[in-house]
Amino acid sequence: MGVEERKRPLRHEGTSGLAVLISDYIQARGLAAGTHLSAQELAEEFNASRTPVSRALRLLHSQGAVIHHENRGYFVADVPATARKLTQGEPAFDEISATYMAIAKDRLAARIPASVTETYLKSRYNLSKSQLNVLLSRIASEGWIERRTGYGWQFKEIMVTPEALAQTLRLRQAVEPASLLEPGYRLDRVVAAQCREVELEMLKGGIETMSAEALFARGVRFHECLVSGGQNPFFLETIRRVNRIRRLLTETATRDRRRFRQHCLEHLELLDLLEQERNEEASIVLRHHLENVEKSYDQIRDILVVPT
Repeated sequence: MGVEERKRPLRHEGTSGLAVLISDYIQARGLAAGTHLSAQELAEEFNASRTPVSRALRLLHSQGAVIHHENRGYFVADVPATARKLTQGEPAFDEISATYMAIAKDRLAARIPASVTETYLKSRYNLSKSQLNVLLSRIASEGWIERRTGYGWQFKEIMVTPEALAQTLRLRQAVEPASLLEPGYRLDRVVAAQCREVELEMLKGGIETMSAEALFARGVRFHECLVSGGQNPFFLETIRRVNRIRRLLTETATRDRRRFRQHCLEHLELLDLLEQERNEEASIVLRHHLENVEKSYDQIRDILVVPT
């Protein structure tokens, strides 16, 4: 096994997976443009060495999500640049992402136990130690696994029942429309334009061609952009936490793509209303939109199981 692991190319040990984690880290903590990103602190946060962290930062720099200053390091990019990464492009779906989805599907279907060891996960999914570290860091940050006292890891029974899914949808119906009514609400024009471009690309064929993860992420990012216009960090962090957990349902929730055309049209209507500063109307439309999402999720509730 040791020889096998040494033969694995380092680029498959989680560069794009780490980039996703760092991007989520920036968003979850609401780091302002210009905030310094310490490679050492990130390495400690994700239990990785500095080398793959540096590769991930270079990847984010190439995508415009972070900026680099010679001899000073990496910094969070400005709002428009960050917004581009929130609304455009397909997330890297490398070996790490594929394994992440396999673990999520296996847990939802109760094919793996609630309590696991790192040895078990490495063996079942053919992972190296560094790959496992990236995966566990990502899953832990999303709130559906935690380290057990003493030894091993424990999956949480969160977002694996129809009731839990319904509860998160009701929370979104309460928070997202309210965010549009916050005093001083302002959706950045650049962000709005980029959101619109993504929705139009979806209608031109993206619905059929995007991966399940990219399709799901596009909806998540659209709604987070809308909520961010309220300038209320409590609203935004609440929605981000729910969305991190909802990723468990990425493939299941995107299985039937027929409903996404209507979702795109409703997203465009919301952008029109917000650009005209008709926020009260937009809030009502957003609530109806989320109610429609809840109805469309009815079809997958029977698929969810309660793990034992």
